[in-house]
Amino acid sequence: MDTEHVIDTFLDFFTSRGHRRVTGTSLLPPPGDPVLFTTSGMHPLTPFLEGRDHPLGDRLVNVQRCLRTTDLEEVGDPTHLTVFEMLGSWSLRSYDGPQSLRWGHELLCDGFGVDPGLLHVTVFGGDDQVGPDTGSLDTWTSLGVPVELTVSENWWSNGPTGPCGPDSEVFVWTGDGPPTGTPTTDDRWTEVWNHVMMRYRRHPDGSLTPLSDSTVDTGMGLERMLMFLQGKRSVFETDLLTPWVRGLPWDLPDNRLVVDHLRSSVVVIGDGVTPSNTGRGYVLRRLLRRVLTTLWRDDPDRTLSDLPEPLVRGTLTHFGQSGGVFEVLRDEERRFRSLVTRGRTLVSRYRDPLTEQDFRYLHETHGIPRDLVVVLREM
Repeated sequence: MDTEHVIDTFLDFFTSRGHRRVTGTSLLPPPGDPVLFTTSGMHPLTPFLEGRDHPLGDRLVNVQRCLRTTDLEEVGDPTHLTVFEMLGSWSLRSYDGPQSLRWGHELLCDGFGVDPGLLHVTVFGGDDQVGPDTGSLDTWTSLGVPVELTVSENWWSNGPTGPCGPDSEVFVWTGDGPPTGTPTTDDRWTEVWNHVMMRYRRHPDGSLTPLSDSTVDTGMGLERMLMFLQGKRSVFETDLLTPWVRGLPWDLPDNRLVVDHLRSSVVVIGDGVTPSNTGRGYVLRRLLRRVLTTLWRDDPDRTLSDLPEPLVRGTLTHFGQSGGVFEVLRDEERRFRSLVTRGRTLVSRYRDPLTEQDFRYLHETHGIPRDLVVVLREM
């Protein structure tokens, strides 16, 4: 299954079961939301998960692009990306968790053709406030899927207070040979889907009260699902990302970080963000400068102007965006080259080894981040 087929299969499955499609077209949250970027498929729907009626009804489905800065340091491994897409379904007080799990199993096995023997799930096993999620446990058991009970790993919340509840995570086996172990004991089990049953509200004192009507929120990582369905070892080998892996004009020992950060930057710019020293613009600036630092480590003459235009156009088309990207890239590269030229002179005044105080001073006073200082010492 290619990307388009997977997305269509997911959307068609849920629309045929009464779900209405809602847009998930921007990384930017609604006005007044304090977060910098949309971090999950459910984020834009928070008011409706908390009780407000949605104009399209009580069953929804969408494809939402997301950005998580918390994953930046993990980018480069087989499954983490800065910008990714989440396939989501929601029951706003329409059907319960077990129904969501049964449909999930049907979609995976019948819709996507997943071998049931390659599935494993985790379920909330209970703590000192809430008992085990017997509804999910009984459902998976009846479907013949092995279950591992956990505690904190299967309790979802959007913060210290507010709606929360147990969740059930679905894993697929990505190792060679028959499955072994469990999701918490063998990392070859890869999580692809999470079903959250929001049944409680947590108060400032830590206590829980049941919600009058529970909701169900599910999120499936598109790139991870593609990796599994296409039999690849990483998300970078899927049809969605191989154009970037193969199309970069620079010979790099490992180009995963450059691929991720450049592609993510294109999407962020496509949503109207420009580099700056604060907020969303700072996240974009950090992504681009990490790319340039990596490129210039071996060859200071490398330039983002060499980026093939079809790569950028293909990504913008996939996300329903339009141009203006290269102007932003060239302007930020020009600014960063100026900083590097000035920084080389400043850094050369220091003797090895640099102290933490040296790094802090160069960053806070002159705007030269640690990784750039290290590169400048090597150049």
